[in-house]
This record gives sequence, structure tokens and C-alpha cells, in this order.
Amino acid sequence: MLWWLIALTFVVVLLVYRLFTIERSADSVLPDLNAALDTTKTESQLTEQIILLRAELTELRSGVIGVGQRVLELEEQLSQQNQHIEVLTERQQALEMTEPESKIYSRAMKMVQLGADLDEIIRECELPRAEAELLFNLHQQKS
Repeated sequence: MLWWLIALTFVVVLLVYRLFTIERSADSVLPDLNAALDTTKTESQLTEQIILLRAELTELRSGVIGVGQRVLELEEQLSQQNQHIEVLTERQQALEMTEPESKIYSRAMKMVQLGADLDEIIRECELPRAEAELLFNLHQQKS
């Protein structure tokens, strides 16, 4: 989802850049109209070029607006998903606290982090030796 947002932002930047270059070229064509008449281009050719540039400019503006709307929609979806993830995280934490076994494991993990030895964890948490060794080895590596 994040890469979509980045890609759309990149497209918007490109479209805006193209929009400004077209505006600049259109602006530069209008003041130089008299000078251009002295060269090989006729007034009708310049007018036609201006009309084409304005049409392209209008197209690009509508494209930028469409991309901008899509970016806003994606941001809204991302915000909703982040809220959903927060709710699920809160529910998961609540469930972990209500399960008695999780309290025992949490206590055992805390004891390992505080430096308790294996026998003390087995005795205090009333865990089987294999589970206590597993917890001890896993959380001792993190510390």
C-alpha cells in the first residue's frame, strides 16, 4: 500500500512539472508572437500551437486533479487500516492479559530478563523443565 502512495506521489510530481513547463512554454510563445511572425511561422501556426498547448495544459490539470483525489483516497484507506491495526493490537494485549498461562510465561520472561537462573524460573513459575529451558534460551539471547 505504501509503494502505491509513493508511486502516485511521483506521478503527481511529474505531472505538475510537466504542467509548469507547458505553462512556461505557452507564456513564452505569447510574448514572442510578433517576433515569431518575422520568422518562418505564420500567425495561424502560432495560434494553432497555442491552442494545442492550452488543450494539453487543461488535460494535465485534470489528470493532476484525478491523481490528487486518488492519493487522498489512499491516505484515508491507510489511516483506516492503521486505526484497525491499533484496535487489533489493543484486543490482542487484552487477551494476553486475561489468559492465565500467558501471565506465567510473561513472569518467566521477566525473570530471565532480570537474571534469574533456570531452577528459580522452574520453581517460581511452576513450568515444566523443557518449557522453562526454551523460554530461558530464547529470552536470554535477546538480553
